[in-house]
This record gives sequence, C-alpha cells and structure tokens, in this order.
Amino acid sequence: MVAEMTSVELCAGAGGQALGLERAGFSHEALVEIDQHCRNTLLLNRPDWNVIQGEQADLGSFDGRPFKGIDLLAGGLPCPPFSAAGKQLGHADERNLFPDALRLVDEIQPKAVMIENVRGFLDAVFADYRQQLKRQLSKLGYHVDWHLFNASDFGVPQLRPRVVIVAIRKEFADQFFWPVSSGTSPQTVGETLQDLMAENGWRGAAWWSRQADDIAPTVVGGSKKHGGPDLGPTRAKRAWATLGVDGMGIANEAPERDFVGSPRLTVRMVARLQGFTDDWKFSGKKTPAYRQVGNAFPPPVAQAVATQVRVAISARKSLRIVGK
Repeated sequence: MVAEMTSVELCAGAGGQALGLERAGFSHEALVEIDQHCRNTLLLNRPDWNVIQGEQADLGSFDGRPFKGIDLLAGGLPCPPFSAAGKQLGHADERNLFPDALRLVDEIQPKAVMIENVRGFLDAVFADYRQQLKRQLSKLGYHVDWHLFNASDFGVPQLRPRVVIVAIRKEFADQFFWPVSSGTSPQTVGETLQDLMAENGWRGAAWWSRQADDIAPTVVGGSKKHGGPDLGPTRAKRAWATLGVDGMGIANEAPERDFVGSPRLTVRMVARLQGFTDDWKFSGKKTPAYRQVGNAFPPPVAQAVATQVRVAISARKSLRIVGK
C-alpha cells in the first residue's frame, strides 16, 4: 500500500478540494476555515479531520509552524478580489488572502502549494500582481505555474472555469505535469439529475431530462451578498432557463407528481452538478448549505491536479532511492 502524503488546507470551505485531495492520497493534518457552517460540514462528513476551531480558524491568525515540512499546502482563496463580477481590486481588496498564504508557505515550507481561484485572476489587469506572486514564491524555493481548467474536462457536468496555481519545490518541478482532459464528455444536466427530479414521482421527469440536453452553466450564487439562495444574476438565470430550470430560487424537494412548469434545483442536485457524491452532506439550512455548494471547488478537478503533484513528489523520491 502506498503511504499517504500530508497536507494542510486553507479556506477549506465545504470540502470540495479537501475531498479531491483525499482521493488523490493526501491525509489532512489541518483544515482552516472561518465559516462555522463549513466547519460543521467538514466534521459532519469526516469527524476525524483536524478542522481548526477558535481564533486560528481565521487565516490571519493561523500559525503554520507546527506543520512545517508537510507535502502539500492547498487552498481555495476567496475569489471576489479577482472576480469579474466584483470590482477586481486585487491586492487592494481586504479579502485578498494571498499575503497570508505566502506567510504560511514560508512558515510551513511544504514540498508543493496548490491554490484555486477564479478565471479573473488571469485578466491583464493582474499581470503585475501575478509576476510579483511568482517572484515571491521563487525566492522561497518554488517553481510556479498556473493553468485554466474547465470542470467539464474532468467529468463534471458544468463548465466552471477555474485557475489552479501550483508552486512546487524546484527539485520536483521537472517531474510535474498538468493533468489533461479525461477525453470523455460529461453527462448532460438531464442525465445527471433525472433520478433526483423523479424522487417524488414527477411524471414530467423523463421529458424534462431529454430537454436539459447540455452541461450546466457555471454554478454561481454562493455569495453572502445575496439575500437567499438562487442560481445567480440575470444572465445566469437565462442560461438555466434554456435547460428548463427555474433559477429564481432553490427548492426544498423535487417536484411533486403533477408539477407543471420549469422545476427548481435542490441543494443536493446542485451539489451533484459540482461533482460531489450524494453521500457528502451539507450542514445548515437551505441558504447556508447552498452557499457552501455554490462556492465549492469540484472534487474531480482537485483530485486530478493533486494526483499530478503527488506523482511529481513521489517520482523524485524514487529517483533518489534508485540513485543511492
């Protein structure tokens, strides 16, 4: 049996990236998350995980020194500083946690770093910021690269473009390669959700499934700025409407037997569209549960990248052993 590698995760959220890392063979030494609902979700699903509580649950207060030398420091840093939906203030945004992440890289000195963020991180306006980040990590001994992935390339039934930044110690860099698409098309929204839509006997489920014949648009609406759960701004709702989905809100249950019209999605349905398996539970009522799902990093994408990180570190270790 291959030994697990160790990780610490920052801004762990509801566990999308943590679950992907677990599947890639990483054992979590600590998970840092400021939101209590998210921490409850992590412990609900993995009671044995070391989910940091109290003052150190705030990334700015977290002390990384006890975890020095782990294999991977991962995180899904808040996206508003770089999101096209926001003001794109970048380093000037108080929610920008890259400085805290860099401090923790220095304290922990992991073999690799893996950070997820929104596509807006690659916009031209942040070119200088990206190069500054690269220089800082290089000074700490890391080779840095970033890549834009679509979740649909890894079997997730939605587009969801996301940037992943990998900083890997220079001794492992020549063994790291970005994952490539699985080469198979993901299921459509209808194929993915037909059984859930039919849970209460809705007679229109099969017909609806045939009409919902494309992958989902990017799931949004996880922001706390929204008063309640819905599938995002007007343009997002229009995209959902083409799939026969009412994006004005999130339903508590699947449609009843004689329901007529466009159904709303439940939290469980959206979670499946994010790549979560049905056994992953979300703590809290509908609004906080949906926010957790809406902000998640799809586990299959996290797994694909983390697997390549693991391979790179393992390959270099193997070469050392052979060279002795």
